[in-house]
Amino acid sequence: MSSSQKREADFAAFVAAQSAQLVHFARVLCGDLHQAQDLVQGALEKVYRVWRKREIEHPFAYSRRAVLNQYLSGGRNRWRETPVADPSDHHQQPGPDHATEVVTRDALLAALAGLTPRERAVIVLRYQQDLTEAATAEQLGIRVGTVKSTASRAMAKLRTSPDLIETTRGRTS
Repeated sequence: MSSSQKREADFAAFVAAQSAQLVHFARVLCGDLHQAQDLVQGALEKVYRVWRKREIEHPFAYSRRAVLNQYLSGGRNRWRETPVADPSDHHQQPGPDHATEVVTRDALLAALAGLTPRERAVIVLRYQQDLTEAATAEQLGIRVGTVKSTASRAMAKLRTSPDLIETTRGRTS
């Protein structure tokens, strides 16, 4: 097997193993499954061009950054034009009624829609992807202080979001 064939096989294995996680990340960023799939596909096309030429030290982090760049560079206003949730995307889980969880998730997506793209990116990287402030700053190409202030502003907006206030009213947990 030639080195280019090995790179092709390695890339195919990486995509098979990590694409679902990248799509989930992109969906939280943009709020729409189909747009998320498009973002990931576009990002992976760019990652593949680099992958063919050289080894990427941290392929998932590199790919996540490519998805983030793809999201931040285009379609900034598409989020507000897309429906918050598509009922056909909800997977049924065995057990008790999950209606409250669905309502909460939809309310969170609606509240995230009220944030700027940078605020959403900071919140998703810090709290959904569980990156440190330094790693978030590195991913976004900004300073740690900017991450802190952006996260603070975004969290303040989320705390006062009518969507989340209505959803959580009356809960004790």
